[in-house]
Amino acid sequence: MLKCNQQCCIIITSYPLSQIIFIILGDVMVPCLCCDQCELYFLLFQGVYSLLDHRLANLFIQSSGSTLFQKRTVKELLWGYKDPMLGSTLGVFYPYNDTIDGPYTVFTGKDDINKVATIERWFNKYGSSFHPFLNKKEPLYFFSSDICRSISAEYKGTVDLKGIDVYRYMLPPEALASPVENPDNQCYCTNPVLTRNCTTAGLLDLTACKGTPVFLSLPHFLYGSNDLHQGVIGLNPNFDEHSIALDVEPITGFTLRFAKRLQVNMLYGPSDSIVILNKIKDYTVFPILWLNETAVLDDETADMFKKELISRMDLLEGFQIGLIVVGLVLFASCLIGSIVVCTKPSNSKLSLIVK
Repeated sequence: MLKCNQQCCIIITSYPLSQIIFIILGDVMVPCLCCDQCELYFLLFQGVYSLLDHRLANLFIQSSGSTLFQKRTVKELLWGYKDPMLGSTLGVFYPYNDTIDGPYTVFTGKDDINKVATIERWFNKYGSSFHPFLNKKEPLYFFSSDICRSISAEYKGTVDLKGIDVYRYMLPPEALASPVENPDNQCYCTNPVLTRNCTTAGLLDLTACKGTPVFLSLPHFLYGSNDLHQGVIGLNPNFDEHSIALDVEPITGFTLRFAKRLQVNMLYGPSDSIVILNKIKDYTVFPILWLNETAVLDDETADMFKKELISRMDLLEGFQIGLIVVGLVLFASCLIGSIVVCTKPSNSKLSLIVK
């Protein structure tokens, strides 16, 4: 739902409805999408471990028969399952469907074209569009409710997308750097113990924002500090496969392709009172899953885009070149005419000489 305010539609307010529908239902019902032997682990006790006294938490864990890890299907992991200990539904995206991701208020660009799709008042902005006529040197800022913060992407090059030239923007390492390396991230350091006095890079604590002890990072702890990599075996960060990327058409500012890749992590650590943790030596940020949310415009839309915009821009560019050529010809003609007139003797002077 869109609502225009009384400022001549300079600002609009939107209330987007979040919905996800599975096209292939069977795959999300099995324990793993990769193979039959693969197990997905979920640290079910994390909420109790963080919020309750450890001795009381140990009683809850033992009475419910819970273990450090559980084997769950993809559907349960994402959309929720009944936890045997807490008695409530837990899931990375529970609840999500039919929830309103807003409201958020953005500028229409009527008073300033550079303000198009810029947030005036928060709830959300998902890098779907930016102001037109992008500058390669200008970073793109956008807000994501998934990470509860604004973040920037930098220009990395121009690529071809179905015959359309688009600017490729990538998430720079500075976006998730520690406050020691990037002071702008100081306000995101909320756990000095976990972050080793705010020196850990590549990790976002979403506990205060989401109300659940969840930590977000890029997949395989890309851009993460060494201490994050040392606690987990099997990590292989790759910039091309694990970074966030946006392909934006520079004239309109529309995002025509994007890849949002995020990793959901939980924290566990040592405890003398909780039996299943008494052999743990140090705090560890443990990956639960990583997501690759991608989208790209279809062929039909790409053809329409090229027909309605690119071809007309090419025609306009040709028209501009034609005007420049005509202007140069006229200028050259005037210049030559002026030179001829100035160098030619005047008739009045000739008549005086004859007399």
